[in-house]
Amino acid sequence: MQGDKRFRNLWISIFFVCFVLFLLSSSSGLKQPWNPVEQFIIEITAPFQKLIRQTINATRDFWTNYFYLVDIRSENRRLKEEMESFRREQSRYKELVTAHERLRSLLQFKEVIRRPVVAAQVIGLDPTGWFKSVIIDKGKNAGLRWDMPVVNASGVVGRIVSVSNNYAKVLLIIDQNSAVDCLTQRSRDRGMVKGTSGQVCKMDYMAKSSNAVLGDMVITSGLGGVFPKGLPVGSITGVKEGEGKLFKDIDVMPSVDFSKLEEVLVIQTTYPMEIEE
Repeated sequence: MQGDKRFRNLWISIFFVCFVLFLLSSSSGLKQPWNPVEQFIIEITAPFQKLIRQTINATRDFWTNYFYLVDIRSENRRLKEEMESFRREQSRYKELVTAHERLRSLLQFKEVIRRPVVAAQVIGLDPTGWFKSVIIDKGKNAGLRWDMPVVNASGVVGRIVSVSNNYAKVLLIIDQNSAVDCLTQRSRDRGMVKGTSGQVCKMDYMAKSSNAVLGDMVITSGLGGVFPKGLPVGSITGVKEGEGKLFKDIDVMPSVDFSKLEEVLVIQTTYPMEIEE
């Protein structure tokens, strides 16, 4: 019963407010000042009108801003996706440009060699980790054989030491088991460039009477039947004359950056094929 009474009182209040508003609106067109009763009613009802108007405006602004933020969030997500797509395309474009430069250098080096070559890509390192070697994606099916020389646009990379139908293992010249007969391009002094399993090679058997100096370019001599003559191997970065020694201690920095080795050329020679047969 008490609840019904409260509900009835609420409806009476609402009816009263609406009735007062109706009276005010019906007399709003008259150009007469408010009488004391109207002023009293206005003072009572105006705060309620103001509250209702503020509530309506706040609700409208809330929904407007909400849908606006939803649109902004969707637009932001779309722009981020487009930006990521542009970044991927830019990275892909840069990689294509870099690969094009490397392949163009290999093609120019191929013209200098003037011998049959097979282009291959480095796909991995020696799985055992015992040797400084790499795995390439060409093998017997591409005409590769044991002991064929491997180069790139910078110079000598190494030689093939193992080969299967589709893959081959290349022993790098920086491996301690590698040795290449070389000479200095300027003075024509001969020596044997050997790997140290580090970044720098040693040039052994260089006579004390030789005229090798810092900066001299070291190239293949053509002896040994593996590497053609004249291929760049590296440059001399250190020369020491030890007392009581017959030969100089010479350090050679390879021309090839083995940390960035990606594509190579395998020179197809007939000599390794004859040895294998």
